[in-house]
Amino acid sequence: MNPYPGLVQEYARLLHEGKRATLGGFEPLARPKVDPDSARALIFSPHPDDECIIGALPLRLMREAGFNVINVAVTQGSNKARQAERFAELRAACEYIGYGLIQTKSTGLEKISPKTRQYDSAHWQECVGVIRGILREQNPRVIFFPHDNDWNSTHIGTHHLVVDAMLGIEGFECYTIETEYWGANACPNLMVESSAQEVADLVSGTSFHVGEVRRNPFHLFMPAWMQDNVRRGSEVVGGQGEAAPDFTFATLYRLRRWKNGAFHKVFDGGKALPSSAGAGSLFD
Repeated sequence: MNPYPGLVQEYARLLHEGKRATLGGFEPLARPKVDPDSARALIFSPHPDDECIIGALPLRLMREAGFNVINVAVTQGSNKARQAERFAELRAACEYIGYGLIQTKSTGLEKISPKTRQYDSAHWQECVGVIRGILREQNPRVIFFPHDNDWNSTHIGTHHLVVDAMLGIEGFECYTIETEYWGANACPNLMVESSAQEVADLVSGTSFHVGEVRRNPFHLFMPAWMQDNVRRGSEVVGGQGEAAPDFTFATLYRLRRWKNGAFHKVFDGGKALPSSAGAGSLFD
């Protein structure tokens, strides 16, 4: 008997059932007590919702290593009529997950794209100054931001915004973790496992972004995306022809170190971080 038609039908049933599920409004998750002086990890999220979508490693750093994880809302979306609402949804999502939150401007930064960087230097430098100020004030040990080919123009713009900001801070050092979502990173070097509960927490957090997930139910596709990351990461991170690790869910990143105004390798090859290993070990 062929088991696969039933398996695929069950995937489809769960997706349709998920479309009827409650969006946001859940009680905040239990969180570890974070010392204000703990190591800080900043997530430079191009849009509200990215903080949860790419949040596998930030969540583990907070829970396993006591990091003070803070989301920086680079933009609040391009739809001006929705910017205040999107920030309110973001605040609720961060409160649910346990992240701190920094607002760049009252409506977020505008026109964050490679085109602006090329053709509107005055506006771009003003935005770079905002990010540079946050980096100086927060002095993070780790930062998360999109890689430079993440398809969406705001994601790519956010990459260059953060790099340009770092370039202007003499002596600044941190670990950099480039994220992916819309466009796969051609050279990730880190695959991070998530437990089913962690994925459920991130999906629930993403559901707080009600206006966005009603338009496109990103949250419902996250488990399948994280399963596909295991397939791709087993070879792109682990090496061509390598067997997949026994992960159900994973997220791919590129981990490097920023020092002396440039990126530097942290390790050779790729690395898989299973749930059984503490996330803080990446920075020992």
